[in-house]
Amino acid sequence: MEYRIEKDSMGEMKVPVDALYGASTARAVANFPISGKTLPRSFIQALGWIKIAAAQTNADLGLLSEEVATAIIDAAKQVLNGEHDQQFVVDVFQTGSGTSTNMNANEVIAHIARLASDEQIHPNDHVNMGQSSNDVIPTATHLAVKYQIEQHVVPALQQLKTALSAKAVLFHDILKSGRTHLQDAVPISVGQEFAAYAWQVEESIRRCTRAAKELGSLALGGTAVGTGVNTHPDFAQHAIAHIAKQSGMQLSESGNHVAAQASPDSVLDASGAFRQTATVLMKIANDIRWMASGPKAGIGELHLPAVQPGSSIMPGKINPVIAESLIMVCVQVIGNDATVAIAAQSSNFELHTMWPLLADRMLDSADILARAVTNFSMRLVDGITVSKERCEELLLHNASIATVLVPSLGYDRVAALVHHANETGEQIMHTIDGRDDVYRVGDEMIPKSWLIGPHK
Repeated sequence: MEYRIEKDSMGEMKVPVDALYGASTARAVANFPISGKTLPRSFIQALGWIKIAAAQTNADLGLLSEEVATAIIDAAKQVLNGEHDQQFVVDVFQTGSGTSTNMNANEVIAHIARLASDEQIHPNDHVNMGQSSNDVIPTATHLAVKYQIEQHVVPALQQLKTALSAKAVLFHDILKSGRTHLQDAVPISVGQEFAAYAWQVEESIRRCTRAAKELGSLALGGTAVGTGVNTHPDFAQHAIAHIAKQSGMQLSESGNHVAAQASPDSVLDASGAFRQTATVLMKIANDIRWMASGPKAGIGELHLPAVQPGSSIMPGKINPVIAESLIMVCVQVIGNDATVAIAAQSSNFELHTMWPLLADRMLDSADILARAVTNFSMRLVDGITVSKERCEELLLHNASIATVLVPSLGYDRVAALVHHANETGEQIMHTIDGRDDVYRVGDEMIPKSWLIGPHK
C-alpha cells in the first residue's frame, strides 16, 4: 500500500495515499485493531446532520466565513448521503467518548472541503468549531437511534399489529381450548388470542414511541464537560433547529448538558423498550409455533406458510423457520440490552465512556428488530390459517369446559364431573345437530357465547 505523510498535534503519521482521513484517524486505526467492525450507516448519517448544522450555525453567528461554511456543508452532505462510508474506518471498540470517530468525520469532511475549494479548512478549528466529541457522539447516538425507531422499528410493529388484528377479525368465531400452565383451560376463540397479540404489539409501539421522544433531547452545545466552554451561547439552539429541519424529527436542547454527556439515561430507556418488545415478540412467535406443532403429533390448530424444506434428511418436513428466526433476533436484542445496561454504568463524573458501544448495540437492535418483524408479518402472519376441525376436536374433549356449569351446579359437583371425564375419557361437550351457537354439556344447553366470556 502506498502512503502519504500527515501531521497532527502528536507529529507525523503514515496515511494511505487515497484516504480522505488524516493522522488522527490513522492513529485510531493503529490503536484499535479489535473487531474490524465500524459504526453503522445510520450513525454516519447522524454525524452528517451534525456537521452540516454546526457549519451553518457558525456561519449564521459570524464565526465562519460563508466560503468556508459552504465548503464544509457541501462535504458533510456527501457524508450524510453515504458517498464516503468506506472512509469511516475506526473500530467500535475505541476511546469511550468516540473521539476517534468524531475526528474521522472532521478529517474526511475537511479533506473533501479543501479539495473542492481554495480554503484552508482545518478539521478541528473549522469542522469541529463549537463542538467536542463529548457532545457530538451522544448527540449522534440519540439522533441515529431515534431515527431508526421512528422510521423503521415503529412502522414494522404497526405492520405486525395490522396483520395480527386482521387475523383476530378473521378467526373471531373459531373456538378452541384455552391453556394455562400448559394444561387445558376454559375455551377461548382464536380471534381473542390474536387480538391479545395485537394489543401487546400496540403497547410495544407506545413504549418505543415514548422512548424515541425522549431521545429527541440532545447534548449538542455542552462541549467538553457540559458547560459549553468555547462555543457561542446561541450555538446549541440554532444548530439543533437546523438538524430538526434536515431530519424531520422533533428535537430540543437538553435541559442539563452535564447530565446529557455524563449519563446515557434516554438510551438506556430506549433499550428497555427494545427488550420489552423482544419479550412480547418471543411470546407471540413461540405461541404460534406451538399451536402449529405437528402437524399430526402436535397441537395442530394453526397452519403456517410452507416457505422452505425443513430437513436435510426427512423428506416433506416443514418447520416454523420464520418464527424461529424472529425468536433468535429477540434473544440478540435482549442480549444487547444487557450490554447496554452494563455499559450505562460506566459514567464517571462528567462523561460517559462507552458511547460507541451503546450506539452500536442500540442500532443493531433497531435494525434487526425492524427487519425480523417485517419478515414475520409478511412471511408468516399474513399466511396463517386455522384448522377449525382440529380446534373443535380438542375443544370437545376438554373437561375444563365444565367450568361454565359452576354457577348452577357448584364447584364440587363440577369437579367430580371433570374427574370422571378425565378418568373415563368421556367427552364432556357435544355438538347439537344443525346448531353452531349452542353446545350440550351434561344435561345443560350452553350458548357458545358463555364459553368465551364477555371480553371479546
